[in-house]
Amino acid sequence: MIPLSVAWDDIGGLVDAHERFLAGARVDSDVRAPVLDSWKRCRYAGLRPDRPTARYAPDLALDHRLLLAADPVLKDLSESFADVGMTVVFCDARGRVVQRLGGAPRLRDLLDEVRFAPGFDASEPVVGTNGVGTALAERGPVYVAGREHFADCLQPFACAGAPVRDPLSGHIEAVLDLTCLRDQGDPTMVRLVREAAHAIEARLLEQATQRERALLAAYRRAGPGAAGPLTEPESAAVGRGTGRNCGELGRIDLALLRERAEELIASPQRTLEEVTLPGGGTAVLLRRQVMGAAGETGVVVEVRVLGGPRVPWDLPVVPVAPAASAAPVPADASPGAVPFVSIAAAPGVALPSPLSPTWSVPPAGPGAVEDGDGDGLGADGRLLLVGEPGVGRLALLARRRLELLHDAGGRIGTTLDVARTAEELAEVAVPRFADFAAVDLPDSVLRGDEPGPLGAESPLRRVALGAVHEESHLYGVGDKVRYVPSTPQARCLESGGSVLEPAVTEATGWMAKDPPRLERVLSAGIHSLITVPLRARGATLGVVSFYRSDKPAPFEDDDLSLAQELAGRAAVCIDNARLYTREHNTALTLQRSLLPRGRPEQSAVEAAYRYLPAQAGVGGDWFDVIPLSGARVALVVGDVVGHGLHAAATMGRLRTAVHNFCSLDLPPDDLLTHLDDLVGRLDRGEGWEMENAPPDSGIVGATCLYAVYDPVSRHCTLTRAGHLLPAVVRPDGTAEFVDLPSGPPLGLGGMPFETVELELPEGSQLVLYTDGLIEDRHQDIDSGLDRLRCVLARADRTPEDTCEAVLDALLPDRPSDDVALLVARTHALGPERVAQWYLPSEPMVVSRARAAVMEQLSAWGLDELAFTTELVASELVTNAIRHATGPVQLRLIRDRALICEVCDGSSTSPRLRRAKSEDEGGRGLFLVAQFTDRWGTRYSHEGKIIWTEQPLP
Repeated sequence: MIPLSVAWDDIGGLVDAHERFLAGARVDSDVRAPVLDSWKRCRYAGLRPDRPTARYAPDLALDHRLLLAADPVLKDLSESFADVGMTVVFCDARGRVVQRLGGAPRLRDLLDEVRFAPGFDASEPVVGTNGVGTALAERGPVYVAGREHFADCLQPFACAGAPVRDPLSGHIEAVLDLTCLRDQGDPTMVRLVREAAHAIEARLLEQATQRERALLAAYRRAGPGAAGPLTEPESAAVGRGTGRNCGELGRIDLALLRERAEELIASPQRTLEEVTLPGGGTAVLLRRQVMGAAGETGVVVEVRVLGGPRVPWDLPVVPVAPAASAAPVPADASPGAVPFVSIAAAPGVALPSPLSPTWSVPPAGPGAVEDGDGDGLGADGRLLLVGEPGVGRLALLARRRLELLHDAGGRIGTTLDVARTAEELAEVAVPRFADFAAVDLPDSVLRGDEPGPLGAESPLRRVALGAVHEESHLYGVGDKVRYVPSTPQARCLESGGSVLEPAVTEATGWMAKDPPRLERVLSAGIHSLITVPLRARGATLGVVSFYRSDKPAPFEDDDLSLAQELAGRAAVCIDNARLYTREHNTALTLQRSLLPRGRPEQSAVEAAYRYLPAQAGVGGDWFDVIPLSGARVALVVGDVVGHGLHAAATMGRLRTAVHNFCSLDLPPDDLLTHLDDLVGRLDRGEGWEMENAPPDSGIVGATCLYAVYDPVSRHCTLTRAGHLLPAVVRPDGTAEFVDLPSGPPLGLGGMPFETVELELPEGSQLVLYTDGLIEDRHQDIDSGLDRLRCVLARADRTPEDTCEAVLDALLPDRPSDDVALLVARTHALGPERVAQWYLPSEPMVVSRARAAVMEQLSAWGLDELAFTTELVASELVTNAIRHATGPVQLRLIRDRALICEVCDGSSTSPRLRRAKSEDEGGRGLFLVAQFTDRWGTRYSHEGKIIWTEQPLP
């Protein structure tokens, strides 16, 4: 049943839709899709509803075989409609009316008035939407009623049309149409016209079967006096044969022989072929002409096996479909789809007797073979195949199409890259199917986004172009493409269906897009086009166009089906790649937002870094350069096991935690202890859980390397939790790995982390990295470490140059794991930028401290900071003397900021509070916080250090 856009008695709404369509409005919800597509084609062709053209071609005639098959069906159909007032119309493959049978007088008169009569053209480009022309354009059954006709004069009618195809080639040979007055129309007409078309096709197939049987009978009847060398054998001795007596041919050998025989039948230039059999030995195939009693012409192929298994005498001759199916047909099967006759045998199946009158084929007799002259098959020649050359060509094409589909399944979608998948589609199609293949996608698909509605004038980009040569003049890869509404590609995108243009010179509106370029395209020999939308999961992703130039045969219906299958498979792969791209970009965006953005301001080291995500997806590698108090800097590299959003999110958690712990100025081993405890709590699932949220898989594994470098003392303190050893490159180019004890990976707990303190000469390079740099499937960690040491062993190289050299030498083209690399060259703050005083714990030293600070700032030219720094130093020294124990140390550091530090032997940290109006103290630390940018406390083995920072003027 065909769904109708309006009720039969409600034509007014459809009339309004037609008028709105002509005015340029969208009527998708008011008109059936096939009808609307036809209206668009009519508009592109420049038709006017009030002025349809009429073309007349006298003396039209159809092929005799087609008329012989159609006449009984047409006669029965017209007789069955004698009392209904319906006419039966039979047209040729171009939509021209050849016969019109039956119908009431009034209906015939009305049809004559609109020129729907024998000799007139009813194709869609001529008269618009109708049962004949639209069935040809849609290449399938259609139903058109009333105002659904594009032309005004056809409104009084309702019609249903269906194409009639050659059952072997699939070509449309004719169109069958049922037409009546609109009030008498019914959608069931589609079923009737489809069944009648199938009946004609069945009779065509039966004719082919009869011709094949006639050819086989002619071969059997051929004797010494018959035309040609084929004769009946005088005797047949089972088991007679040349070569090794090692049994009969197997199924694989027989299948290969039949495949080569089909190719030989389809190749009129060849008569003899030698075939090497998989089971051993060689077979010789001979092609001979044969003619039936009624003049049918065909070809037989005989076979002789040399040096291998013999051809069995009792091989049955069985019908084989054009798709080269090897399934045997029983002897009592009724005549059906038998395009040619082939020998086949299956192990364990009882074969018919050699004397079977229907299926058994005796060997060619003495008259058919001449031993020793090189022209015959010898005494062991056997009939292998009987058929018509045209049918053999169809079988060969069908097999090649199946082989192409099989190859496409393995070659399209090997990666999760959208552009590469499009290239694979073009590579599969060219040159086996088309001479040129172009894939156009919107930029949104390339980015992984959801594709929006696509149609005429939608901006596309040429992503892939397969070509047999470069002189196609088609748009190149990377070019932006917009298809105007009249082009086949635009119609394909708007309708969501494929468009076949056997002759592009006759294609409606094809030249409108870019006439100068397309003139050059035609001059390059392109003559046929198929365009197919790339649709997957209900969305249109783009369009693929197949062109032929060197291949003289135009595209046909079977090619259209193959193109649709190729495009369908490729579309699913492209959509999978698009979805992966979206998820990958999402995870990569998240990860990049969690990684450092630029380099922090600090003077302790000159840092360079690289991060490269893995091809399989983003991972959990991360790094950081964190300025600390006292002009120090922390260098961090970590690795979270796994890939994807979870690994990226976990990396963000750990990086944030490290930043927070660094703000507390914790020693390296204490920091990793706190981080290990945090990871353990995350693994245990502690914290709030959202309702209906998937369970948190925890952190399945994480490692970390943490180093703190002090440019004043040039000491570097390192500790690690299951991470790889850091490397140190001395100023003289000596490279070595730090002998740093390895703690357990984060989250295991229970074990302390050990630290190592190094004194690094100024200009040394500290190299921190993740395992993706030195380990992959092709090398182990030890080999990677040796290669890394060799690359690093060079003096006078900047951190940026070191990063480039390491990646060029160690990183594969497609890394399987993400890589983080951090290189830091150390600087030193000399005595001229540092001043320190050791003060006894006595109140009288406060004035000395103030005087010393004033003098040092004057020497540095920082008189502007003298007042505030004197106040800060006075308050901090006073608090240390009053509330702490042991000697006091005062230190000034001139770095990017002016740093003032006071060290004492107490572990009690001062606390900032707001003093009440009646309090006598408690305001000193408040003043310190107000006059400085930052201040804080860090602990050491000797006690604590109170530090402040002021910006330099």
